Amino acid sequence: MDEFELIKKYFQRISNKNPSAKNLNDDVFFDKKNKLVVSVDTHNEGVHFPNFDYPNLVIKKILRSSISDLIAKGVKPEYYFISGSGNKKQFSKKNLTLISKSLIQEQNKFKLKLSGGDTTNSNKISFSITTVGFSKNIIERNNARLNDDIYVTGNIGDSFLGLKIIKNNIKISSKLKRYFINSFYCPSLPYKIYKKMYKFANTSMDISDGLISDMIKLINNQKLSFEIDVNKIPISKNLEIYLKKYKKLKIHYLFSGEDYQILFTAPKKKRLLIKSIGEKMNQKFTIIGKINNGYKKNSIKLDNKPQNLTKFKGYSHKF
Repeated sequence: MDEFELIKKYFQRISNKNPSAKNLNDDVFFDKKNKLVVSVDTHNEGVHFPNFDYPNLVIKKILRSSISDLIAKGVKPEYYFISGSGNKKQFSKKNLTLISKSLIQEQNKFKLKLSGGDTTNSNKISFSITTVGFSKNIIERNNARLNDDIYVTGNIGDSFLGLKIIKNNIKISSKLKRYFINSFYCPSLPYKIYKKMYKFANTSMDISDGLISDMIKLINNQKLSFEIDVNKIPISKNLEIYLKKYKKLKIHYLFSGEDYQILFTAPKKKRLLIKSIGEKMNQKFTIIGKINNGYKKNSIKLDNKPQNLTKFKGYSHKF
């Protein structure tokens, strides 16, 4: 079974008497009375990052991917707790110094405070991060509206190509190689928009497991469907250069996850507001599709031709 079947079958009912757990069907715990928002993520070598050759970069990826959950909910990440498992080779003085320096850099960049954690001995490296923020409200999943626009922030696909380069040793120009590898380890989070999300978003989440996979999760309890236009999905100039130079198809680089951009829906009447906020904050917002009635099937289209959705469902942990 996949991770979502596992949660639904064995754990959802256990959380029934705890409304703050959101039926285990959102990315955060939200205690409205105490204005407390919590996100928990675990990252394993060989699953979430290919190796530990660059501990200074791995730790940045892990922290950024964790705080993106709160950002997507319209919440400022304030505190984080980090637990690490590894052995004396992985947790050498050199590596621990690199990790420490990276955490300081990330704390300064995102105004975070390390607040605790744990360390254990293990043959395989693993990290768990708990991120905490405070808010009167959050932007929940399953709150889309019929005819909503579907938006993404930033660009999609750079991180996935970075992972392919790392794992498969793809030979490209050194400049492009550096760019895509950095995109994998240090995704460019739309950090500042947590302040503005409430003004326009009906529902939102970050893109981690893949655009289609996460879109399905975003509206999975609603009698709605989505339609996405591949041609409208934004990509970087560097990805455009790579696709053209090496004669690759854009569609194969968009749905595998690791983007950590924000996926959200908003009513059409908010288009001018979103455009204005984007210009003021220098933040890219792109409409990539729309929300339809539930009697229609979820779909992605390329040049107005329907594509096989099952080919692009992204990543899911299997058990």
